[in-house]
Amino acid sequence: MISAKLRGALLCTVMLLASACAGVPLGGMPETPAGSSQETGAPARTTADGVMKSDNVEHVANIPRTAPLNGSEDLNTDLAFQGDYAYMGNFGGFTIYDISDPTKPQIVSQVSCPAQQNDVTVYGDLLILSIDEPRSGPECDSRDDRRSWEGLRIFDISDKKSPRYVSAVQTDCGSHTHTMVPAGETLYVYVSSPGPEPESETCQPPHELIQIVEIPVQDPQSAKMAAKPDLFPERSNSEGGSGCHDITAYPEKNVAAAACFGDGVIMDITDPVEPKVVQRLNDPENFQIWHSATFNNDGTKIVFGDELGGGAMATCDRNTPPTKGADAVYDLINGQLERRSYFKIPREQQPDENCVAHNGSLIPVPGKDVMVQSWYQGGVSIWDFTDSANPKEIGFFERGPDETGGTVGSWSAYYYNGYIYSSDMRQGLDVLRIDHPLTDPAKQVRMDDFNVQTQKSY
Repeated sequence: MISAKLRGALLCTVMLLASACAGVPLGGMPETPAGSSQETGAPARTTADGVMKSDNVEHVANIPRTAPLNGSEDLNTDLAFQGDYAYMGNFGGFTIYDISDPTKPQIVSQVSCPAQQNDVTVYGDLLILSIDEPRSGPECDSRDDRRSWEGLRIFDISDKKSPRYVSAVQTDCGSHTHTMVPAGETLYVYVSSPGPEPESETCQPPHELIQIVEIPVQDPQSAKMAAKPDLFPERSNSEGGSGCHDITAYPEKNVAAAACFGDGVIMDITDPVEPKVVQRLNDPENFQIWHSATFNNDGTKIVFGDELGGGAMATCDRNTPPTKGADAVYDLINGQLERRSYFKIPREQQPDENCVAHNGSLIPVPGKDVMVQSWYQGGVSIWDFTDSANPKEIGFFERGPDETGGTVGSWSAYYYNGYIYSSDMRQGLDVLRIDHPLTDPAKQVRMDDFNVQTQKSY
């Protein structure tokens, strides 16, 4: 989701694209270009509670939001995993779940610590939150009436029942999302944030950079800013919307993929404090907000997602072409990425259902390329891109339109140790299970931890 700080230039682009999409005839779905997915091979049915799903997906459990994180503005956000625990961000703070029995998750603790958007990662005994909202200070009791601080908050989670705030680092334009790059006893954190906002205390122009925070694992109180790499020096005088939305690092392969506003960027992170741009991708016809990136296990493909409309628009309706608000599959050929296809969920959503490509992860199937992904009110989709030119959906789960309106639905959907966990913004934590010949081998793969933006091989 793009916060209120999305610059005017980007909003203008949204309006132009929305206008262009509206020109598609209303008589049916737009014609499907070659290499775009518009069909599913999974039989579907609707359950008694209004859930529509493929027959091979089981809804195992749901844990609703509870106080103090169930207010009207307390939307669930991202997920991270470690051992038998799942960690869920929320605009009001974060929750720790015991998932030792995935069919019966239990809330271990909840921390009230308000801010947009509280995306979460975990490393050892540390939990890190992204704060993309100016507040009066870094502590959890800070207010939003004086807007002078935003950045990263760091917690000690050695006691899961009683997490403890330990430090924070202020960053330019806050932290919309962040990515961990471990290096021995030092944890580097790449901070992505939109900007600039000339009238803000915390987000002055120019802002063509990412920021790298250094956290000594044994002394997190001394965390500090380590570097501010300028990815686009040729645009250093820009006052329009810029910066990056999301970075996925693959430290084992010394590479990272950044989804920036207007560009997809491949970086060499051999030196994690001095990332070097290797390639910039551009797709002005179809991509508006390069939102996120996922490598396949071999590092020979990347899936980039486009969050057309910032998560608030109904881009899965019949008026929006299947190449917009979708995923693009790229193959790495001779060191350069080449686009092979687009993927978008094949089910038409209603005009009042916000739906667009959002957070997902690989399902660890040896020798295959399979993803699970959230689509807001489009639900959760499981799809196969082993054949890069012909991606196809193999399973899905979705609720009907949310009567409360607004931007709701599945924020993140990730696979972890045999189950799919979906962070539904209002409905809470969903646990799903897919049974399919293609994905069944993944049930034998065990992970010690999982932070989706720091990929590990399986």
